[in-house]
Amino acid sequence: MLFSSAAFLYSFLPLTIAVYFLMPRRLKNAALLLMSLIFYAWGEPRYVVLMVLSITQGYIFARLIGKSRGTKKAKAYLIISLVLSLGMLGVFKYANFFAESFAAVFGLKIAALNIALPIGISFYTFQLISYVIDVYRADVEPQRDYVAFAAYISMFPQLIAGPIVRYSDVAAEIKQRTVTTEDIAAGLRRFCFGMGKKVLIANTLAYTADKVFALDSAAINAPIAWLGAVCYLMQIYFDFSGYSDMAIGLGRILGFRFSENFNYPYVSTSITEFWRRWHISLGSWFRDYLYIPLGG
Repeated sequence: MLFSSAAFLYSFLPLTIAVYFLMPRRLKNAALLLMSLIFYAWGEPRYVVLMVLSITQGYIFARLIGKSRGTKKAKAYLIISLVLSLGMLGVFKYANFFAESFAAVFGLKIAALNIALPIGISFYTFQLISYVIDVYRADVEPQRDYVAFAAYISMFPQLIAGPIVRYSDVAAEIKQRTVTTEDIAAGLRRFCFGMGKKVLIANTLAYTADKVFALDSAAINAPIAWLGAVCYLMQIYFDFSGYSDMAIGLGRILGFRFSENFNYPYVSTSITEFWRRWHISLGSWFRDYLYIPLGG
């Protein structure tokens, strides 16, 4: 379900807001979890079970890690959880690629695996991994409330396109949050701003880029090629950053403060600066959980 779709704007979002704000404070996480599962099941009903299994193993192993910190058991629990999370991501995201590559290299005829990629699996897997690692490092305490933890991992605003939200950034809000009229107003403004970037700018640029890329190579000269390239370049930015803006706005409405995900990346003067400005939550995730632990 796209944030800019009629089903989301006129059905799901109003229903979610009504259910969420009518619930007493102690049931808000349950309401958020329920609506997030409905949101995910709208387009991927069979993969809800996969997400719930991922959430459950992360919850269990984080609790076990918290009880055995400083021992070899804690490290073993961490490794098992990481293997399960990365293994699941690898199967669904790269199994087709590796099977096709293996067949091409050895000249074999292998039936296509046709494994569909579950929506949002990368984002909720990265959040799950960061949470388990943070518990192992004793940066956060393991969440005892399964519903609260499941609501954090499956939270629908950032489930599809990010930003990647670390547990440490929203732990206090998961436990208790207050939403004011100013928060709702600011969230709605940010959501509308993001939807404008997506619908009015990105979709318009996509139309032009698609027309250029559909042309025969003989009909493309330098100006037309530059037009297609620039339109595609800007389409990617406004599409992706627009979704991030909508996610941040929806989070604000629900009482969460998500971090910014884009910071004018196309004004960068180097690849390093571009990396810091584009999809900030993903870049910082790789830095803190992959690059630095490997000695960077």
